[in-house]
Amino acid sequence: MTFLEKVEQAKQLISESIQKYPKITCACSFGKDSMVTLHLAISIKHDIPVFSVLSNTEFPETYDYVKKMVALYHLNYKEYRYKQVGTGAECCGAPKVETFKTALANYDAWISGVRKTEGITRVNFKKVEVLNGLTKINPILDFTELDVWRYLALYEIPVNPKYREGYRSLSCALCSTPERDETEPERAGRWRNTIKAGAECGIHTTSLRK
Repeated sequence: MTFLEKVEQAKQLISESIQKYPKITCACSFGKDSMVTLHLAISIKHDIPVFSVLSNTEFPETYDYVKKMVALYHLNYKEYRYKQVGTGAECCGAPKVETFKTALANYDAWISGVRKTEGITRVNFKKVEVLNGLTKINPILDFTELDVWRYLALYEIPVNPKYREGYRSLSCALCSTPERDETEPERAGRWRNTIKAGAECGIHTTSLRK
């Protein structure tokens, strides 16, 4: 499949999902994958509800970047904040998941920016997943890391400045580290040196129904 075919398939899935689920929203972490997904979603429906779940330990650059992107794209945006309760493997875990549940409480479906090639925990994800009555749409599931950067470049989408410091997968300042070797997996910098290294926070692997 070509890059352009992946883009068209992603747009078609988003369009069909918006028509099928009137109560749908787009989650955005404002990382590179989320920005591609967001751009695709607002190209179909500009006023689609968009939300983010941010901790009190995000990089300062992330807070600033979010404000700029909300203004740049005139987003129909709502922000949820949570407080970290731990470090290491506990960082960005249960409190983040619980806040996601609150954010999604009034929706039937949500659009996510996960990709199969991002990590081993995501290889079996499907483009449409349903868990406890909540549908998750994964339009860029087949995109590669290169596809993401191509899309960002072609559409001149600004990115979080932390990527210039060598980060490949961004979360908060406590559990994200820059690349150490170009051969390591994309999410190797997440929860580095813990039992959770390169794994998941829980929002893509647990039920998000209250």
